[in-house]
Amino acid sequence: MNWGNRLVLVFVVFGLGMGYLVYRSMNTNFELVEKDYYKQELRYQNVIDDHQQANALSAPARLEEINGQLTLQLPEEMKHKSLTGEVYFYCAYDKTKDKRFELKADSLGRQVLPPGAVSAGNYTAKISWKNGEQSFYSEQKLFVH
Repeated sequence: MNWGNRLVLVFVVFGLGMGYLVYRSMNTNFELVEKDYYKQELRYQNVIDDHQQANALSAPARLEEINGQLTLQLPEEMKHKSLTGEVYFYCAYDKTKDKRFELKADSLGRQVLPPGAVSAGNYTAKISWKNGEQSFYSEQKLFVH
């Protein structure tokens, strides 16, 4: 094979490689963290304030997986209070796994989610709740089996 044929072969292989890379990049799914990312960014100071309120409590809100059930335990100060809020399980690599639950804590500040309510994976659990006019926010990394 002479040098001319080799040069043509290099260009053909290069062209095929570039075509493959263009094909792969066109079929890659890129998801934003949130659909209304910019609106949420503008309200982020509220999240910072709520997080500081939660840090001032005696203990953090805790989510644990016990015998296949997810249990949320709020701090002592939240016992016997009328609370509203939500628990949001955010999965960074698959938005179809994201789940939201209304906060329905009992008088001891505990909420148990049913088995299988959240599929297996790595999550960031975002817990936000209100006690009257006070707002609280907490995040926790969680691996669900």
